[in-house]
Amino acid sequence: MKMPIILETRGIYHDFQGLVVLSDVNLQVGEGERHAIIGPNGAGKTTLLNVITGTYRPSRGQVFYKGQDITGMKPCQLTRWGMGRSFQITSTFHRLTTFQNVRMAVLSRRGIRFNLWRKVDRMQPIAEETGGVMNRIHLDEERDIPAGLLPHGKHRALEVSLALATEPDLIMLDEPTAGMSRDETHEAVELIRRLTEGKAMVIIEHDMDVVFSLADRITVLHHGEILATGAPQEIKENQEVKDAYLGEVEVG
Repeated sequence: MKMPIILETRGIYHDFQGLVVLSDVNLQVGEGERHAIIGPNGAGKTTLLNVITGTYRPSRGQVFYKGQDITGMKPCQLTRWGMGRSFQITSTFHRLTTFQNVRMAVLSRRGIRFNLWRKVDRMQPIAEETGGVMNRIHLDEERDIPAGLLPHGKHRALEVSLALATEPDLIMLDEPTAGMSRDETHEAVELIRRLTEGKAMVIIEHDMDVVFSLADRITVLHHGEILATGAPQEIKENQEVKDAYLGEVEVG
């Protein structure tokens, strides 16, 4: 890989009570690269993201971010280091409005403790920055709607945007278009493409149209091991990948 490396895993193993989920996973993501991780259900994709983002500590191996060993570092620490993440299951504050949810992410990026909540309304720079994010993610009209009442597509867009609102150098997206209609998926892809311009991204996604329209490179996981890594066209033409996975899904 010619571009500088922003994320690297070396010999990652992980197991749950003796059940091996990841085995010798070596992954490299370059600065500004959009890298997709695909594979059958149970291949270990989300577990790998959990290891990278500090939710799990690997049984063996190391994770490096910007050249620093971050193995086992807490997610909140990684956020401050410039790593953002969205989850497979939405993780917004359902009773707070869309604006308040985004403001929470802005506060987090600035390192302002949430127990100052009552004073936040008087922080004009915070409000202006939050408004700017709302405009970028096209949720101005939903500003005062509780997140829990948003349509599914808008809710997923908000959840992805919360990770991006921290202005990370690396964004990790776990099935961002899950449950979306075709039109919602198209809007989400355009949103992700626009908001991740110039940033490194790792995305787990089952929709192959999404993967092949966004990814610069693709890694295929199978039974917890890397089966192949390459450009989208290489992956499409890889017979092992076809046999293990792509033969089961529709590829545009």
